[in-house]
Amino acid sequence: MTLLPVAPPQAVPIFSGFDYVTVDVQRRRVYTAHTGSSCLAIVDADSGAVLGQIKIGSVHGVAVDPVSGHVFTGNGTDNSISEVDPVTMKVLRTTDVGGAVDAVAYDSATGHVYADEDDGTHVYVLDGASMKSVGTVDLPGHKPEYLDIDPKTHDVYQNIANLGEYVVIDAKTLKVKQTVRTPEITGNHPLQYDDSLGHVLVGGQNGMVAAYDRTGTLVGKTAIQARVDQCSLDRTTHLFACAGSGMVTVLRDNPSGAPTIVAQTTVPAEAHTIGLDGRTGQMWIVWAQPSGDFVQAFKTSP
Repeated sequence: MTLLPVAPPQAVPIFSGFDYVTVDVQRRRVYTAHTGSSCLAIVDADSGAVLGQIKIGSVHGVAVDPVSGHVFTGNGTDNSISEVDPVTMKVLRTTDVGGAVDAVAYDSATGHVYADEDDGTHVYVLDGASMKSVGTVDLPGHKPEYLDIDPKTHDVYQNIANLGEYVVIDAKTLKVKQTVRTPEITGNHPLQYDDSLGHVLVGGQNGMVAAYDRTGTLVGKTAIQARVDQCSLDRTTHLFACAGSGMVTVLRDNPSGAPTIVAQTTVPAEAHTIGLDGRTGQMWIVWAQPSGDFVQAFKTSP
């Protein structure tokens, strides 16, 4: 397969920089942290049009409530999490958590918002309905990176970059119940959980993606480009796309054995985050450079 652009890049007002991207498949929206502009940018997932930006603060992580369509943002050095209504383009509530926030994830079954502390030792947990603290998870190490949720058990998988491992957090006790060493990965960064195959997919700064089963046993590893930042998974097709180092690599998680590369393409060097639309298969990247800030969709083609 090849990976081709769906349309020319669309400009996002204000030159700055971006962080995480996520797609609301049901409501056909792409959300991205336009960090340098202190905004959440909203893009139409069908037309590619930039619909607007919501001023929030130092936005990094982005997660969507699939029921309400509201967006939860992790607000970096503002030490807070916000709930945003993308229809009215308003920030509804903001809660201080006492530490810098990077990635966020939302579990619609429990209503919990999980946010990891940037270069810290905690995962902050809020009740999404009240935006009040449920508790704080103490982590080993001091550099948590991306996190994901098992929709069946509600366990939370959290990368710990400086120790070369990921941990499993029990959603009921809010304690780490398992630690998995990942010697295949250096500088753990992206993480996705493929629940139907029971695989934790971890990417590293050393140009490697590895799949681990529920026991933490290595299933297989595959070399890709170095310094990938975000990977996004389609749990139906088992395709996951990784961005970083001027490239997007699309892989397929396999029931047994290493992930296989499906497609690759070069992209602007500044593009390091990506969101995958499970309905269309399109993959959205964002980047900022002196000529401006842009968003663009790609799709695999036979």
